[in-house]
Amino acid sequence: MNTGDRHDGAHTTRAGAVPRPAGPPPGRLPPVPAAPPSAAPSVPASSSRPLSPLEDWLTTARPDAGPGIWRLGHVPRPDRPVEEEVSDRSLISGAVITVLSWMLLWSLWRNGYVPYQYVPLKLFTPEAWWTYGVYGGPRTTEAVSAAWVYNGIVCAALLYWFGQIGNWAEFTRRFVRRREQPLRALIALAVAALVQLLVWTRVLPFADSVLSLLPLSWFEVRDGNVTTLLVVSYGTTAVIALGLLWPFAKMGGWGALLHGFRGRAPAPAPTAPAHPDSDPARWPELRAAGLGEVADRLTAEVRGGRMGDVDLVRIRNAWQAVGQDPERRTLFAATVLRDGAASFTHPSGARDLPHRTATHDLLASQVRIGSYVDGDPNPYRHGGAGTALEPDVLGTSLLAVGPPGAGKTRRLTAPVVESLALQALAGKCSTLAVCAAGAPLADDAAYDVVVRIGDPASVHDLDLYGGTGSAGDAEAASAILAEGLVGDLDTVDTGRAATALAQLIGPYHAVHGHFPAVPELYELLRGDPATLQSLADRLTAAGETAMERDLTARMRQMGTAADPCPPLADRLALLDRPAFADFFDTGASARPFSLRALQHHPMRVRIELPERGHAEASRLLARLILAQFLGAVTSRADRSLFSCLVLDDATATLTAETVRGIGRLRSANAGVVLSLRTVDDVPEALHIPLLGAVGCHMAFSGVTTWDGRRFTEAWGTEWVETKEVAQHTVFANQPLTRALHALRKLVTGKSVVTSAVTIKKVERARWSASELAREVPAGHAVLSLTTVRGEHAPPLLVDLRD
Repeated sequence: MNTGDRHDGAHTTRAGAVPRPAGPPPGRLPPVPAAPPSAAPSVPASSSRPLSPLEDWLTTARPDAGPGIWRLGHVPRPDRPVEEEVSDRSLISGAVITVLSWMLLWSLWRNGYVPYQYVPLKLFTPEAWWTYGVYGGPRTTEAVSAAWVYNGIVCAALLYWFGQIGNWAEFTRRFVRRREQPLRALIALAVAALVQLLVWTRVLPFADSVLSLLPLSWFEVRDGNVTTLLVVSYGTTAVIALGLLWPFAKMGGWGALLHGFRGRAPAPAPTAPAHPDSDPARWPELRAAGLGEVADRLTAEVRGGRMGDVDLVRIRNAWQAVGQDPERRTLFAATVLRDGAASFTHPSGARDLPHRTATHDLLASQVRIGSYVDGDPNPYRHGGAGTALEPDVLGTSLLAVGPPGAGKTRRLTAPVVESLALQALAGKCSTLAVCAAGAPLADDAAYDVVVRIGDPASVHDLDLYGGTGSAGDAEAASAILAEGLVGDLDTVDTGRAATALAQLIGPYHAVHGHFPAVPELYELLRGDPATLQSLADRLTAAGETAMERDLTARMRQMGTAADPCPPLADRLALLDRPAFADFFDTGASARPFSLRALQHHPMRVRIELPERGHAEASRLLARLILAQFLGAVTSRADRSLFSCLVLDDATATLTAETVRGIGRLRSANAGVVLSLRTVDDVPEALHIPLLGAVGCHMAFSGVTTWDGRRFTEAWGTEWVETKEVAQHTVFANQPLTRALHALRKLVTGKSVVTSAVTIKKVERARWSASELAREVPAGHAVLSLTTVRGEHAPPLLVDLRD
């Protein structure tokens, strides 16, 4: 994380910033004998105790923010500062003119050229102090002192008045405070020296005014000598000098400069909250439920460095699942007292990923992918804030478009997959990543199941029917398989193809007890008479009259013009290759992985497709996997577990039915992340439905204007305020005015003009197609987000390198 980001807190969660569990075992931890109640560590609450890294991360503020804002340490921006409407030239000329005017007026006043200048003072002082007449001067020492005080007040009033007129404060801020050190301090020192010189030469009467108010003669009479008088006099002078230096020290930043010369003092270590109940590391929710012993055990694990962020979130999630059931609370307490930070470990036994490459905040379920650019075209409120993704926005699905090399995999897909894997270890979600072989989506150790289709060394196989074979649901299996095989073909009706498959798969299952493997299904689709007749005879022998009638109907339709079996057989032939000979088996010795396992288990799965040698087969399998995922997550009864499918390359994967299914995912607590090189990788008829089905859109640097036009249409327009300035030359009629205008043109080189400002609201596209194609820098992307609750974030420019 960029620590210079004004929206980031002082504490970050880069890889290694949050402590990992101390020596996590490769498998499940062995049971630990339950500790007696007296052995539970008692954790004192101390407000001066330094925090451990996990406590520091846990206690960092996470304020509510808009969609896509990195919440860890986020500080909302203050209101936008007032724009500088006065130009530098006008500001300088105004300051110079007012300073000269003040000097002239004060010189006239100081030398007595202002008539009746002491009349206001004489009205409030005794007449005996002054000589006769309105022009009479002071006659007594009291009158002299009063005159000094009076002159000081007048001088200060004139300075304040001319300072307001000449905008001296803005002049100081713009031309002094914005300078880098030590130039800023030197400028302030020079001005301070000039002011001190004017004060002690009595040009400015401030010192005499202050000294005139002190009864110095009283000290001399009381002590009988001048010692006290000198001490008071010089001490007052020193105070006056320091008082005159203070505003210039503040203006020049002298204190910060001296502090930098001495060296920056080490920042104090963060300390625990003063009130124990406000310390989240002490598990106040458990203490409120009467489980103080359990809370002490977990607090000791946190402070001892034996608990990581995954452990903390996992145990919190387990406690929330307990609810108010007394029996489950008792079991929760016994498990925590026995296993401590290793309680409720993921079925794999892992308590963290082997490596982390992105910045995560598991407490907020966020992963940081960059930061919003500070400046146009982003709104002021979002500038500099961290950009994050979480299940709340991934639940509306995300479409990312960018050319090869734009960073879709490294800067989007990999961080999202890593975040979902961590959340799966915490028991909060299940994730499925589909990519080409060799894609950099974490090590194999970061997954529970790795399916390498076409690789003989792959431990797991892929269930061609998406787990429907165990229930013998031929209709569901046929619908999914038809979508994967011919869902992208406009010439084949997917419904008729699903019916044809069901008429073959159903009878085969009735005879053999399982669905056909690829070679058997291929023979059935080809309509081999001997194979079909043999299947029909076995159905007759088994008494499966309904299935026999279904198969007979299919046999009558084969060879007709509307028969979908030939296209199905042609597509299935892509999988009936020697490279896939050991895959898609349905027999008793098969080890298929079914996507229905994602319904109820926090699994981490990666499926690698053989794109290099079997591009068409890979696209077919990607369509099949997407259809199986949509069917699995939308049909589950328990939707408490968030499920997400990440397709690293969704080229030729989407069909009309799967696009409709993506639109239904947000209500099923699931989502998909789709990456495309161009929108044209999807059939043109699906461009608008796809952009409408997904709630989050991401356009990487390098998209074409054709792709940009689609995003422009999806993001719509907004009302913006524009300002038009028209300048008109001023023609003077009076000779004196013309002379002044000629003098001004001679000095400035420009004619005298007046400005006519027109402010109006116009409707324009948030991002035009040309802006997306030409003005998005390398390493950047334009991201718009929508949450499952309906909150929106406008398309904003994101720096993915930060």
